[in-house]
Amino acid sequence: MSLLAYAIRSHTTQGLSRSIQPLRSSLLRNLQTASTHNPEAEAFLEQAHSGVSFLSLNRPKAKNAISLRLLKEFRECLEAAHFDKSIRVLIVRSTTPNSFCAGADLAERRTMSKQDVDKFLLDLRGALGKLENLPMPTIAAIDGPALGGGLELALACDLRVAGHSVTKIGLPETKLGIIPGAGGTQRLTRLLGLSKAKNLIFTGRSLSAEEALEYGLVDYVSKLDVSAADRALELAEEISANAPLALRAAKQAISRAPELALEPGLDFERASYEGLLHSKDRVEALNAFKEKRAPVFKGE
Repeated sequence: MSLLAYAIRSHTTQGLSRSIQPLRSSLLRNLQTASTHNPEAEAFLEQAHSGVSFLSLNRPKAKNAISLRLLKEFRECLEAAHFDKSIRVLIVRSTTPNSFCAGADLAERRTMSKQDVDKFLLDLRGALGKLENLPMPTIAAIDGPALGGGLELALACDLRVAGHSVTKIGLPETKLGIIPGAGGTQRLTRLLGLSKAKNLIFTGRSLSAEEALEYGLVDYVSKLDVSAADRALELAEEISANAPLALRAAKQAISRAPELALEPGLDFERASYEGLLHSKDRVEALNAFKEKRAPVFKGE
């Protein structure tokens, strides 16, 4: 059996009212149950509904610590997702309630040579780069501890949703005699600024969900008794209702902004805008506006 389990389980939910939370929760419970039917996969893709997919981490006994195998399967999933135009939004989540990713598998790390560790770090860097550069919007659903490499994984997503009861979100590496080595010093600084990044990394402090929201480390905190995956799915539904080509162009333009001066950035924005003007989705949006109906986008 391939290490990559690409499980597509269709659930017709486009007509689901956003006001009916129990149905959404039921859908997620069904997906979590279904994922246990493939125990050999430590990371796999599954469709939540049209336009939204989960990239699920599935090492429940190890709290999704990043092993060599999980990393390999995770990278394979990212490759598949990158070229799947049906995915408008990708949610990274755990199959296990109250869990996300506890960072690198330290038990496995102790058995690795220096050369093995170097390769692992290079592969992890590459995987998080692939995640960050996926063409569609991505959301991390943090339903449990996100420490070290787990938080670095979440930082490579476009948006982060934390579960209400999560109490451990941080980069504790300095407590272990190292520094964040999978993009933490760089992505955290770009997200929060120098002072806040230094504060969190120097102290190795873990934040609660509410503290992480106040810091700007996460974008949403789910309500009491609502999982981060539930809230992320709700957010993904809102995003995926928009034109797929526009979402991809917007992500590309926004992602380039920090590295470009204003005028080149405006030129890049204009070029991204220009490519959408004659798309079928743009015509559909104008017709739908005129006809006072919801547009039906096809990503064309």
